[in-house]
Amino acid sequence: MLGDDAELTTAVRAAQTGDETAFRTVYRSVHPRLLGYVRTLVGDHDAEDVASEAWLQIARDLERFDGDADRFRGWAARIARNRALDHIRMRGRRPVIGGDETELTGKPAESDTAGEAMEALATGSTLSLIARLPQDQAEAVVLRVVVGLGAKSAAETLGKRPGAVRTAAHRGLKRLAELLGGDPESGGGLDALPPQREPRDRAVTSASVTHTRARTQKDM
Repeated sequence: MLGDDAELTTAVRAAQTGDETAFRTVYRSVHPRLLGYVRTLVGDHDAEDVASEAWLQIARDLERFDGDADRFRGWAARIARNRALDHIRMRGRRPVIGGDETELTGKPAESDTAGEAMEALATGSTLSLIARLPQDQAEAVVLRVVVGLGAKSAAETLGKRPGAVRTAAHRGLKRLAELLGGDPESGGGLDALPPQREPRDRAVTSASVTHTRARTQKDM
């Protein structure tokens, strides 16, 4: 287990016992990437509110979680995705899903051109170019590269087969590599995470989540 994963696993387990400092560590580690994922689903305007709702559920249900850092990221991403889809249904809007998933099944993913885009995503500029991808590719890329999930965890989050997620991610990364190489508006690279806006009044911070978590524990 990698050092960062080991630290996150330890923090999650401590947070499950009611350690608020550990929960803040979990929040700081996972929230920026989770927020980036939510932005691909609901857009920038509503992302903070949806992520806040997700963290309230994460805090409430944390004691029932079982697993390591990778499973926690996947579990948190599933909660965030469900809250995002609820939000979309409530607003009467639907995510734009690109392509037919069945055409992805069984086709092996390559890593040559995609690797270059993945490296740029991991080190460089903004999530704005991802918005140009079909929704299935955008989700696969963000879950694999930004959130850091393995193919199996990403597939569980999306309710798809790992092979379909790998191929969708590969196609998305290949397209991003093309945009990076030939789009003058790309600015020369991708930032893995955009600068975080100051939370609005309705947004949930780690402190408010831990306070809610403590209150929830007292009520149980």
